[in-house]
Amino acid sequence: MASTTTSRSPWVLAGLMTLAMGMPMMVFYAIGVLGPQIIQDLGISREQLGWLTTSTFGLAALLSPWAGALVQRMGNRHGLFLLFLLVAMSFSLIAVLPGFWGVLTALLLCGLAQSLANPVTNQAIAQLVPAERKAGLVGIKQSGVQASALLAGLVLPALAYKLGWQGAFVVWVPAMLCLSYFALLVLPKKGGATPSRMAWRLPWPGRQLWLLMVIQLCAGLVLSSFITFLGVFAQQLGVSPYWIGMLVSGFGVMGIVSRVLLTPIATRFGDETLLLGILFVIPIVALLLMMLAAPERLWPLGAGVLLIGLTLVATNAIAMSMLLRDSRFGAPARTAGLLSVGFFGGFAFGPPLFGLLLRSPDGFSAAWPFLMGILVGASLLCLVLYQIRRSDKESG
Repeated sequence: MASTTTSRSPWVLAGLMTLAMGMPMMVFYAIGVLGPQIIQDLGISREQLGWLTTSTFGLAALLSPWAGALVQRMGNRHGLFLLFLLVAMSFSLIAVLPGFWGVLTALLLCGLAQSLANPVTNQAIAQLVPAERKAGLVGIKQSGVQASALLAGLVLPALAYKLGWQGAFVVWVPAMLCLSYFALLVLPKKGGATPSRMAWRLPWPGRQLWLLMVIQLCAGLVLSSFITFLGVFAQQLGVSPYWIGMLVSGFGVMGIVSRVLLTPIATRFGDETLLLGILFVIPIVALLLMMLAAPERLWPLGAGVLLIGLTLVATNAIAMSMLLRDSRFGAPARTAGLLSVGFFGGFAFGPPLFGLLLRSPDGFSAAWPFLMGILVGASLLCLVLYQIRRSDKESG
């Protein structure tokens, strides 16, 4: 039976959940790694490169509030089957549809897959994993996002060199099709009553959740802009495609470390918002370091990338943890969807805004301070949220 397979082999389920989180994100890190080749081959501007990220995460942001209800209706098997199938279709269409608009259209399917990733993996863990193993498995599957950065950085430059940047996407299609079949094979059939209809109405966020959503919008905006244009910035400094891949891999490794170490550390603070604010301040130093990089002095570039991976990446995991630990935010399932709207919204809006700044004569010298300003704003919002949570706790 499929159900006994998952219970006897928890690592099979862990692997499947990790891949479900990582593969829809592969396209994001691929744009960062392969950005220079994509610009040259499609004959597009740096500004247009940002719209490729927007097509994926803009749709994910729009669909996230209702993705949980859709997954609940479909069940785990069909939810994961659809997720991997959508990624396979997206990567296939990248090679088939012509030009910039063709790639933009293909990436919309990855946005749909991205909106399903958290709801379907959370539901599968909730239903199939014993209580004592749930927290550990959630941590493992969340690392799939950063693991995709590591994999993209290590593998994609070589694949693009051999097969072209479009071929580097197509290589993953057979694996995605196998995973979609494997999800049907391994996961148990849906049990229990099926909801009669989708719940389209969303709860109105309270002021604490509103603030946390805006804070996460800032995090998504900075992270998406940074990774989307990292390869372009590095190439401008004379960095080879291989070492651009190594930078993205290093970012992924630091992201894994930060989520594993900092998320439990945050719970030891009286209020996680304090650590959250600190994690928005440190990347400002990292960006200042990167502005010192030059063709003959590349170490600030590497140090900045690693420092941002070690700090800013953890903010999303800490914010999600806050929802689970504090009932004042609201029901975890619904609030997680709303928080994703803020995070993915930042991913959608960041790259086009950053690309617009690159059109100025100062280029990156004007664009990096824009991200610093967003980080300053996010850290100040963390202070506001801390004060609100403190006063609400005292009054309650």
